[in-house]
Amino acid sequence: MTPVPREPLTAWRVEFEAPVASFRDPLFPGVTRGLRVPPPSTVRGLLAAATGAPAETLPLGMASEADGWGMDAETFHPIAVDGSDPAVSGRVSAGKGGMTLRMRPFLTDVRLTVWLPGPDGERVARALRRPRWPLRLGRSQDVVHFLPPRRVELEPTDDAVVGHALAPRDGHDVGSAFEHRLAASVSPDRLRTTWADYLWCDAPAGRHPVRGAYADRTSGGDQAVWLLTP
Repeated sequence: MTPVPREPLTAWRVEFEAPVASFRDPLFPGVTRGLRVPPPSTVRGLLAAATGAPAETLPLGMASEADGWGMDAETFHPIAVDGSDPAVSGRVSAGKGGMTLRMRPFLTDVRLTVWLPGPDGERVARALRRPRWPLRLGRSQDVVHFLPPRRVELEPTDDAVVGHALAPRDGHDVGSAFEHRLAASVSPDRLRTTWADYLWCDAPAGRHPVRGAYADRTSGGDQAVWLLTP
């Protein structure tokens, strides 16, 4: 069960934008299937790039949406495992399928809002002003831009605007929400992945009863925020 918030929290709200982003679903190996919402592990990697830490495990809230999506054909050159084809620098020869095309789903005009509570949130927000590494959302070429972090107050609530917020599976009962199994976190050595089930609305959901949520009332929108832990 999602824990019930007891007290208001001070948090930093950061809004990221990416012209193009792509999130591959690792639950479908060998098949190029894209996610419509970035996994929390991807967002944590984005924050770790800012701080330079091996991983960021602070609780965070997030909401994501995109204006469009499409498919892109990409050329792949598989590498021979045993390096048995030195004539082409270790690549598998063309006669053996050395070049192949794969379709890559992508999103356009992605907007990601992240809420970072408490002292750790302030630490990450400070690091975002001077990131240690380039900030990317998804693949290495998907660079993001962001607005300056803004301090907000999160209030416990049982009724809020769900919008495109990522919620735990028991966070609300909106009928139009999709259930997604996403990576909550990935270990720094990439050998261990923690998975969790989340709810996300492709079309923005209005005001609904919520469980275990806060509300960001800074802009008068009563946006629901669920603080997700890895």
